[in-house]
Amino acid sequence: MSHLVKVAVKPGLGRHLRAGHPWVFKKALLKEPRVPAGAVVDLVDEGRFCGRGYWDPFSAISVRVLTTDPREVVDGDFFERRIRAAFSSRQSLIDLTGTNAFRLVHGEGDGLPGVIVDLYDGWAVLKLYSAGLTPHRPFIVEALSRVVPGLRGVIGRDEVGRDDADVDEGRGNGRVLWGEEAPRPLQILERDAKFLVDVYAGQKTGFFLDQRENRHLLRRLSRGLEVLNCFCFSGGFSVNAALGGARSVFSVDQDADAIALARENFTLNGLDASAHDFLAADVFELLESFKREGRTFDLIVLDPPAFAKSQRAVDKPGGLLCTASCSARVSSEDFFDAVKEGAYNAGASLTLVEERYQPPDHPVRLQFREGKYLKFFVLRGA
Repeated sequence: MSHLVKVAVKPGLGRHLRAGHPWVFKKALLKEPRVPAGAVVDLVDEGRFCGRGYWDPFSAISVRVLTTDPREVVDGDFFERRIRAAFSSRQSLIDLTGTNAFRLVHGEGDGLPGVIVDLYDGWAVLKLYSAGLTPHRPFIVEALSRVVPGLRGVIGRDEVGRDDADVDEGRGNGRVLWGEEAPRPLQILERDAKFLVDVYAGQKTGFFLDQRENRHLLRRLSRGLEVLNCFCFSGGFSVNAALGGARSVFSVDQDADAIALARENFTLNGLDASAHDFLAADVFELLESFKREGRTFDLIVLDPPAFAKSQRAVDKPGGLLCTASCSARVSSEDFFDAVKEGAYNAGASLTLVEERYQPPDHPVRLQFREGKYLKFFVLRGA
């Protein structure tokens, strides 16, 4: 591979790259190469090879490292090997009972930085988070068609130009890259619960797959309880609460379309939507009204975590609060402190009873702390 352009990094950085960190920022380069986006380059530290990756001239992360083995060629076979290893890992590590939707490729965690692939009942949704991946897209699509048994289609949902570590946001419009067009909405199965997903324009790749195990947990916690699901999106937590035997579920989200979809998901699961509450409204204003009325709930779901600093409705003794942070910029310790501050400001006494992170199909390389993004706390009111 001596023909590859060599890109020198600042002295000392090579150790971290050889150890496995996959990102090289533009400011860490001694000189920018004159190569097109997607060109595979060799990183060198004082002349010594320390990694091979793809170049992105438009991103603050100029090179994302694909391999630290100088003998490994980055070609179609390379992408197929990585995707095949990821697929094998999912089959052995994830309980897929009653489930046909999961993350197949989780970027840096699977040795393919910037590449996200979610599977939904035979359709793969592909998101690329770097312009440097665009020339390699055909290799990735071809690899998916070879690796995934019974694959029906590949939908492209690129997020080119995003540099953040929270590689799970965005609503980029999708298009068919290979195979059949997916139904819109597409029905999936998760722990025997049914959900309608828009893989072309829904949030993330259509659904929050990283919360799968936490939704299932809520099914176990909700029996006989009055549940409030704030920022409910399409009702994933709400459906599971109702399936778990919740006495009532109140789902609120500012997006009226999301509320309509949540109601549909109740009906899809044989649940009487009229026995529960659905409201398109501002969560903060609704909670203020609940406070004035003195209305409380046995279990509250708060996601997104920015709300953790304003938990005025969490003051019911023995009540449960399930709250999450999906930002890599917020550490577990920072999130804990934010919840603690919110509880103090609200005059609520809370006890952390369970702390959970992302599931096995969202793996984290030990040398890439930024990949540990999802925190999920279960707290009980004193």
